[in-house]
Amino acid sequence: MEVMTALGHQRFYAAGHDRGARVLHRMCLDHPERVVRAAILDIIPQHHLLNHVTRQWGTFSWHWFFMIQPYDFPERLMGADPDYFIEKKLAKTAQGLSFFDPGALAEYKRYFRNPATIHAMCEDYRATHGVDLAMDEDDFARGRKIACPLLLLWGANGGVGRNHKAMEIWPLYASNIVAGKALPCGHYLSDEAPQETYRELRDFFAAGELA
Repeated sequence: MEVMTALGHQRFYAAGHDRGARVLHRMCLDHPERVVRAAILDIIPQHHLLNHVTRQWGTFSWHWFFMIQPYDFPERLMGADPDYFIEKKLAKTAQGLSFFDPGALAEYKRYFRNPATIHAMCEDYRATHGVDLAMDEDDFARGRKIACPLLLLWGANGGVGRNHKAMEIWPLYASNIVAGKALPCGHYLSDEAPQETYRELRDFFAAGELA
């Protein structure tokens, strides 16, 4: 979920997955002079999602609406059995948890047992439906789009691949899409398809020139 910077300069390449991809989307809009190339992994813009809610997406992404409930209702329920909740949340495709490295899965569980982590996650989703959406509405009304070269990757079997037409939606939010590709995996691209994900990112960033 992190945003990863390829170089520690003032101008940089960046890739983000899931929540990190949403941070990167905002970075591209607010700091276009800094983000030279961007790769966004497995999301649809939240402005589109929340203005085009479908039964299919709402069923698959139920946590978007559960986690925004007022404090501390979701925190208490999620924290009552954190290992069960995080395993259920991570295992949303036919592969279950089989593709996760055991050490990585153990770290997910360790962090999720911390009530502060659960609260921070809920606050993130609350912000998505609040201040973030308000900024998105303003950007969309003004026609602001990501201008830098953009790579879009998503899992063919995940929520994006199954519920959305990414290459029809993203041109409403980005003006310089270099490529968009579905990889043979679900939501967790780097865990489920590490070689394919690495290859696409390497080729995209290597094609750029960072001044």
